[in-house]
Amino acid sequence: MTVVMNAETAVGLAIELAEEGLAAGEMPIGAVVIGDGQVLGRAHTAEQRLGRRIVHADLLALLQADEALGFSRVRDDLTLAVNLEPCLMCLGAAVTLGISRVWYALESPNDGGIELVSSWTPPVEQPFFAKPAELRGGILRHRSQELFARYADGAGPRGMREWARGLADLP
Repeated sequence: MTVVMNAETAVGLAIELAEEGLAAGEMPIGAVVIGDGQVLGRAHTAEQRLGRRIVHADLLALLQADEALGFSRVRDDLTLAVNLEPCLMCLGAAVTLGISRVWYALESPNDGGIELVSSWTPPVEQPFFAKPAELRGGILRHRSQELFARYADGAGPRGMREWARGLADLP
């Protein structure tokens, strides 16, 4: 089923996935990849469940979308929606997949990569490897902050709870 996906709806789906992650004891980060009005990838962070570090929500959702789209596809109009600003690793994967838009709820001053990517000027842009045309944050920002506040008050590792408290307390 194809639906019209605006920024609030897409980030809202990411927040729902972050809620699922929080309920499973994970950092509350969720992501969706949308193409042609369909969700092609969806995930929440899985560090605790998988016992690994490079299993960010954005990266897992991008990998699912890549599998769904296949290698020989023509560039689609793809959107990555996340409740926390993507890190540089996840943004690199988004550029490689051909993401046109990145929508996110809450900035991540410690490790977010939006500022760097927004100032990046690739020497040669290809249809399959180009800077996303739209990088927009602040979408449902307070809902994401509330998730991080709940995580900070929970039983996660102390350092991560302190990091989450900093996100929850951003002005």
